[in-house]
Amino acid sequence: MRDMRDYIEWLERRGELIRVEEELSPELEIPAFLRKAMYEKRGAVLFERVKGHPDWKAVGNLFTSVETVREALGVSRLEEIGERPLKLVESLPLGLSDKLSSLGKLKEMSSYLPKVVRKAEFTRNVVEDEPLNFIPAFKTWPKDASRYLTYPLVCFSDPRGVNSISVYRVMLLDGSTGVVHWQVHKRGSQAWRDYLERNDGKMPVAIAIGSDIGTLLTAVSPVPYPMDKLLFAGFVRGRGLELYRLPNGVLVPANAEAVIEGYVDVNELSEEGPFGDHFGFYDKPSERNELYPVFHAERLYYRDDPIYYGSVVGKPPLEDAVIGKAIERIFLPLMRMVLPEVVDVNFPEYGVFQGVAVVSIKKRYPGQGKKVLNALWGTGQMALTKAIIVVSEDIDVHDINQVIWAVASFVNPERDVLIIPNAHTDALDPAVPNPPLGSKLGIDATRKLPLEMNGRVVEEVEEDPEVLGRLEDLFKKYLGG
Repeated sequence: MRDMRDYIEWLERRGELIRVEEELSPELEIPAFLRKAMYEKRGAVLFERVKGHPDWKAVGNLFTSVETVREALGVSRLEEIGERPLKLVESLPLGLSDKLSSLGKLKEMSSYLPKVVRKAEFTRNVVEDEPLNFIPAFKTWPKDASRYLTYPLVCFSDPRGVNSISVYRVMLLDGSTGVVHWQVHKRGSQAWRDYLERNDGKMPVAIAIGSDIGTLLTAVSPVPYPMDKLLFAGFVRGRGLELYRLPNGVLVPANAEAVIEGYVDVNELSEEGPFGDHFGFYDKPSERNELYPVFHAERLYYRDDPIYYGSVVGKPPLEDAVIGKAIERIFLPLMRMVLPEVVDVNFPEYGVFQGVAVVSIKKRYPGQGKKVLNALWGTGQMALTKAIIVVSEDIDVHDINQVIWAVASFVNPERDVLIIPNAHTDALDPAVPNPPLGSKLGIDATRKLPLEMNGRVVEEVEEDPEVLGRLEDLFKKYLGG
């Protein structure tokens, strides 16, 4: 699918799109409708008339289900996407024979590379006078401080030349400025600090609105730095992303519906929030004395008949729960590369993705459960996960009852529960008194080896296979199987 419009049409053919003809406001009304539709699993919604913005349509809930996202990306398993960059590493040649045999793989991998093009549909129209007022940005909750760009593709490169396309909420201050909420552990914050250390006053930034579903998913994905996210978009999409270079030098998706060109003054900070976030609470950075960079919008480019895409958040499960599940599957192969003992992972949708994770491992030695806990907390986005439960490979991490059984059966709290105080955590966590400083909970619910039990062996019950064989016909007769 070339762009977001192709995807919307595809959803409609599948019966996963609602068209709303009545005029609704982007302030509270459209967000409320989107939440209601998502809670009831009704699919994506296209709003034909947006109050105060006659030039626009608006769309939301594009991530209707994990299966829909998988089919849209053209893979039988989402894990295939995470395996693509690993195949690139595996295909690196060692000798002449390896070079010859790997040419096919390397040619395949080259198809994922981004490509800069000279034309983009969004350059047809330009607004330079208070361009942010032209956009139908949402106010998603009554006590939000302002209208917000809730799924902006924030594009930039750091001084090293690593390109990024990321999703950070942007609070609109007026028609030409906004506040970018990139937390301290995010790529945007690191790039901003690098510019600050170099005494560079302006960091070129662009914000794209809308793109194909693969690029939208890439932008919110925890791609390990310094991998170029524009390259990773090719792995997700199955082909390289076409990019357009703006006058300020920033590369943006050529298939975007609209693009805001501007910059961040690295020395200018502002208060941001409150904002009703995905935990279901108002996040108020000002209460913890956090300030964020100010984005200056210089001009807006947009396609004819533009479509605004905005996501809405609140208590789960909403659209971000689907996004989290897709990311879980895509990044499982990369997790296994770092920790080969990992079998599977589950971020329960009510765990708000970064709140709770369940990981199964192939256990071979004493203490391996705690080793995995500590390794995960030191790995990328998992550094924000508050509670991790590690279980043995025979436990289905997606069956919470099996996980609870493992905790009840294999956990001796004084031995198997690990609490780390004063650790970095998600700044949005409503339970933490001084975010982003909080604590971690790790539960080693793996089966314990004799050395971990001071030699005690606990034997699990098992059926007698001979008895089961004798009863097989009766099972079929009375139990149907």
